[in-house]
Amino acid sequence: MQTLDRKLYRDLWRLKGQALAIAMVIASGVMTLVLAVTTLESLSGARDRFYASHRFAELFVEVKRAPLGMLEQLQRLDGVNLIEPRVRAAVRLAVPGYSDPVRGQLLSLPDGRQPLLNRLHLLAGNLPEAGRDDQVVVSDAFAEAHGLAPGDELEAIVNGRRTRLTLVGIALSPEFLFQAAPTDLMPDYRRYAVLWMNQRALSRAHGMEGAFNSLTLTLQAGASEADVSDALELALARYGALGAQTRHDQQSHRFIEEELNQQRIMATVLPAIFLSVSAFLLNVVMGRIIQTQREQLAVLKAFGYRDGELARHYGLLAALIVLVGWALGVALGAWAASGLAGVYREYFRFPEMRFGVPGWVLALSLLVTLSAALAGTWHAVWRAVSRPPAEAMRPPAPHRFRRSWLERLVPVALLGNEGRIVVRNLARYPIKAGFSVVGIALSAGLLMIGAYQLAAVNEMIDQQYRQVLQMDIELTFNEPTPTRAAGELRHQPGVLAVETWRRVPVTLIHGHRQYRTSLLGMEPTPRLRRVLDASGRPQQLPETGIMLTRHLAELLGAKIGDELEVVIMEGRRERLHLPLTALVEEPLGVGAYLRRDTLDALMREGPAISGAWLLADTAYTSELHAALWDMPAVTSIGLLTEAERGIREYMDETLLMVAVIFVGIASSIAFGVVYNNSRIAFAERARELATLQVLGYTRSEVARILLGEIALLSLAAIPLGWAIGIVFIRLLHKAFSNDLFRIPLVFTPQIFGFAAAGVLVASLVVGILVFRRLGRLDKLRVLKAVE
Repeated sequence: MQTLDRKLYRDLWRLKGQALAIAMVIASGVMTLVLAVTTLESLSGARDRFYASHRFAELFVEVKRAPLGMLEQLQRLDGVNLIEPRVRAAVRLAVPGYSDPVRGQLLSLPDGRQPLLNRLHLLAGNLPEAGRDDQVVVSDAFAEAHGLAPGDELEAIVNGRRTRLTLVGIALSPEFLFQAAPTDLMPDYRRYAVLWMNQRALSRAHGMEGAFNSLTLTLQAGASEADVSDALELALARYGALGAQTRHDQQSHRFIEEELNQQRIMATVLPAIFLSVSAFLLNVVMGRIIQTQREQLAVLKAFGYRDGELARHYGLLAALIVLVGWALGVALGAWAASGLAGVYREYFRFPEMRFGVPGWVLALSLLVTLSAALAGTWHAVWRAVSRPPAEAMRPPAPHRFRRSWLERLVPVALLGNEGRIVVRNLARYPIKAGFSVVGIALSAGLLMIGAYQLAAVNEMIDQQYRQVLQMDIELTFNEPTPTRAAGELRHQPGVLAVETWRRVPVTLIHGHRQYRTSLLGMEPTPRLRRVLDASGRPQQLPETGIMLTRHLAELLGAKIGDELEVVIMEGRRERLHLPLTALVEEPLGVGAYLRRDTLDALMREGPAISGAWLLADTAYTSELHAALWDMPAVTSIGLLTEAERGIREYMDETLLMVAVIFVGIASSIAFGVVYNNSRIAFAERARELATLQVLGYTRSEVARILLGEIALLSLAAIPLGWAIGIVFIRLLHKAFSNDLFRIPLVFTPQIFGFAAAGVLVASLVVGILVFRRLGRLDKLRVLKAVE
């Protein structure tokens, strides 16, 4: 073994505490990279394989009623490859032994066989037999939630008629990998079902003989989605086409894509933050370690060691630390990704989901980590090895001892002897102290991100379900209904208040931007489904014009006062021009609102409603559910408490889980930064501390000098850490804002307090370790220095 190699291992062992602290910082960056990229690969791979093997459609068209004879004309449209009609119908179910209302949708299958597109993956049983009117296949999530098996029976209401259905199969579909109700954000497997039935049977039950109301198709290679969509809408306009939806608009695919986008952000933003911190820390630590070994370095150069050999020696020291951190980060990232993959299997119903850390991820993480280490150490190493031996052998020139500017800021009586030593040392090395403050501040900023995620998720859900949504039940009717239905609802058991609403599908256009959504017509002063301004105050709907959620207005590039083109996708399919009169702050989804009477007038129809919101007495829950079950016009019953519970569970199992991991990582970084600063300061000042003890200072008095410096640096770093944390949080808030949900930008005292407490606790733990090490200081060894 060569001399430099022996020195390398001895240095690594002597610096094991500092090396481990730096390795933890590096492991944090590698962990986030492996976690995000592995989850991204697992999810996207499972999705793409299922889409390909089961022919997931590329375009979806909903119509009121179109004759099957249209298919030949539609098949001849340029760009159309495979096309398949079907019938879609809303359904309500009664599950034996379960009292809550269950809603769902029925989709038709070609009699006795698989469809051309969106083929089913059977997990149990078979498809319905040809000619059978009572057999259905049910989605696996619903079957699992209720313990259903082939042969079980359900009572259903289809198009206002009661019928009994027999389950003959349990299946997965590429169309419902994320199985949430159309009006819900999160899945509720116990209260929402997807079922498939023979087309002839469903056509008769829904009044669609010889017709279809849903169309799926794939495109020829190179065909334009926009051109084919326009052609389909034009051909089907007279049949009440609601517009063609691409995969991007399809609910299940859209949610999965948003989740993948978040993983892509995690795979780039978070590792970049952590690895930047580790590169900075490596630069500071290696520079100060080399500074403490300047005499050793000079002797080695005097004995003939070349600059390249010495650079290789210190480069290997940094590389070994990096490799330890990389290996630890890969192990932790794989463990966290396996846990997160289990959560995603619950929400995304893939038939199979392969999990494993790809080889290219290992190579990429190692390359990125080594690059960060090289960026953080090369300057310190090169500056050290380029110094001539004679210069390096000389002790550093003594500093001028005088009152510093920092010392003048504090009264002498408050400082004492130890305080003056601390203040003068910091003022004597302002750049070194500045690096220490910045390092600690970065860890405080990372702690703020974790605390922000925990606080913002709760704020988001509370804002939506405590301030915006005040109702208990949301009812949807099978078609626009006269407003007198509200009076009937008011007389149902336990109903305390009723508000009605109407929803109309539209396309909003502003300039070259457009967005497909729906107009929600409400009462002039909604109380059960409130609209809030930026300050959280309930607002009235304007007499003219529409209100948009702020996120939707930003997507359209519109501001208050701008005129929007509104294309109504049903009825007379009017093209209107309405002013944008107000903005709404909502954390979930996007929406467009106006008064219901205004919407009726725009539709050129009499007063009508699409549904109602109910405020109900929980003491009458079972009686109310039974009464609503007997109303044939009601196609969907949504329970808001269960919707809130579902989104809280999802956030707890995904975003909050990541936030907890993030807090743990940030805490370890805070400890690593403070610990490295204190250990290096201890090594640099060991001679000074030993001299003070020889002169009669007690261990506690000497410790106050070193611990006072740690405390002063930590306190100075906290305000800077808050500023850095605010910048990080704003970047994170912008990166995670999408159509589905937007984490609110909140800065609570708890967020700032958490970051400060994390730094102070880390400093306290490090102070205890330093105090113990001071007791083991070998005064004779450190005082034998070259004069």
